[in-house]
Amino acid sequence: MWWSCALCESKGFFAVKVTKEMLHEDLRPYFNRAKLVPIIARNKWLTQLLNKLLNRAVSGKDHDDLDCSETYIQSSDGNTEIRARIYRPLNHEGRLPVMLYLHGGGLLFGNPEMNIEIFRRFIQTRPCVIVSPDYRKSYTQPYPAAFNDCYDTLLWIKANADMLEASADKIIVAGHSAGGGLTAAVTLKARDTRDVNIAFQMPIYPMLDDLQPGDPERYIDCPMWNSECSRVAWSAYLADLHKQNAEIPAYAAPARNSDYRDFPPTITFVGSLEPLVQETVAYVERLRQANVEVAFKEYEGCLHNFEGLARGTALSEDADDFLYKTHYADFYDRYASAPSN
Repeated sequence: MWWSCALCESKGFFAVKVTKEMLHEDLRPYFNRAKLVPIIARNKWLTQLLNKLLNRAVSGKDHDDLDCSETYIQSSDGNTEIRARIYRPLNHEGRLPVMLYLHGGGLLFGNPEMNIEIFRRFIQTRPCVIVSPDYRKSYTQPYPAAFNDCYDTLLWIKANADMLEASADKIIVAGHSAGGGLTAAVTLKARDTRDVNIAFQMPIYPMLDDLQPGDPERYIDCPMWNSECSRVAWSAYLADLHKQNAEIPAYAAPARNSDYRDFPPTITFVGSLEPLVQETVAYVERLRQANVEVAFKEYEGCLHNFEGLARGTALSEDADDFLYKTHYADFYDRYASAPSN
């Protein structure tokens, strides 16, 4: 495991320093490129610039191989309209399972459109309707804005299932990274309130634990996403709660949840050389202790978003097979498309 590696001092902590030689061989050619990401993620001005460029490049973009549309959802706080993208397979008649997909970006940047390849893979593997909100980002609106936008979208999906030609009683929730953390939070609230039945969830290498960046035993200096990136992201997301010296709720940081009973089946994976590995492993263990079915894999020598970074390699294809062809297809068949009891 990564904590057995040589240690180095960083910002007052003893941190794991990931070197190129420690990486899976398929990731080594991307080592220098991956080092650029933390520079952007730790800089507020660069993050906001990236958001503007990303929105200018892909926001509202449709694709000929999918039925693409857009809607605006009134937020429960009455302060905003949530832009949401909707994707369906072409020329498909009848109701389909529906997925709420929550994009990554450290809660600081990103939009639904940047995940078009992920949407294609889900829809091509098993047909579904995907609804993905462009939730508010932390630098302008800290918690609970993003969480509320995601949960409001979940409720909107249920209320508008007929319009979506979707099944309202078996909703899939999924997301990568920060979107994985939001997936776990939305699923937790749905479990608590019984507002919506979640067929299964897919929080992929999820951002769950706001305490990770301050824990010397889990502090890691690595390309792509490191503990300092997590510190910046959590600080921005929880800024209002910190100013109020308020208790951090589990809907903000799902690792703070202590009750995992009645959670839906779960699919996730994570790399062993990234700061979210221990919180992901702990989340999986707590689910399994509560007798929740979990499909999980830890990829040795891998960074955050390794399958996207090394697209086209055997490593990336293995992760894609694990997520889409093996477990998403299986859980879809058993939990989302099967007749209701």
